[in-house]
Amino acid sequence: MNFSEDEIQRYARHILLPEVGGTGQDALKKASVLIVGAGGLGSPVALYLAAAGVGRIGLVDDDVVELSNLQRQVAHVTDRIGQPKVESAARAMHAINPGTRVDCHNVRMTADNARTLVRDYDLVCDGCDNFTTRYLVADACALEGRTLISAAVLRFEGQLSTFRPGGPCYRCLYPEAPPAGTVPSCAEAGVFGAVTGVMGTLQATEALKEILQIGESLAGRLLVWDALAMRFHTITLPADPDCALCGAHPAIHDLSAHRDAAPVACGVAEGAAS
Repeated sequence: MNFSEDEIQRYARHILLPEVGGTGQDALKKASVLIVGAGGLGSPVALYLAAAGVGRIGLVDDDVVELSNLQRQVAHVTDRIGQPKVESAARAMHAINPGTRVDCHNVRMTADNARTLVRDYDLVCDGCDNFTTRYLVADACALEGRTLISAAVLRFEGQLSTFRPGGPCYRCLYPEAPPAGTVPSCAEAGVFGAVTGVMGTLQATEALKEILQIGESLAGRLLVWDALAMRFHTITLPADPDCALCGAHPAIHDLSAHRDAAPVACGVAEGAAS
């Protein structure tokens, strides 16, 4: 371990924790995380991973900051409206921790670049806003053997799970995307801003736990939060032996099926937690 005096002071509260210590902080420094989506979920994930000392963080988003984003996307500020979200978020991350390397991928994740992007990082956090990208990310992570931490929000509800290589995977939970128009987007149904902050922070917590290999993982479980009732509950997620992605006889071997797929907006899939 080779920490500067500044790093020892910066991470002192981590190093004091027996579950982290100097060895764990060194593991964070050597780790790399890809964040898909620099919006409501991606913002707290990016800020907390940078603050925690994750050594390299990639941001994938081809959107620009808009005024309507600022109600919940806390990595962005008013004077950066019109700027690429990845660049805006990187500025916020570097303001917190200039020692973290941030890779800005100002692109849309596609069937042609997904596996290359995923392959270059240790684990992936998905906070995108459409089912098309969500399934693409899930498939790419499974094919590349990368752990995926996926969160979703809509209105006053959030969901979170961790998908490790070998399953259960995202398609064990949702085998196929719902038909277009059946699940409203946040732009159509609204979202309570602080809900994205809570779910994104939980997502960052799970990512740090995976890197440090501490605590009980959400792998094989789905966490559901109802903010209005202030109620959390956890659902067991078994592996599906017939899953097209991770089952005994997988049907998905590449990302060719994702080519030319039209974006389908998403939030929390209605009824999934019932």
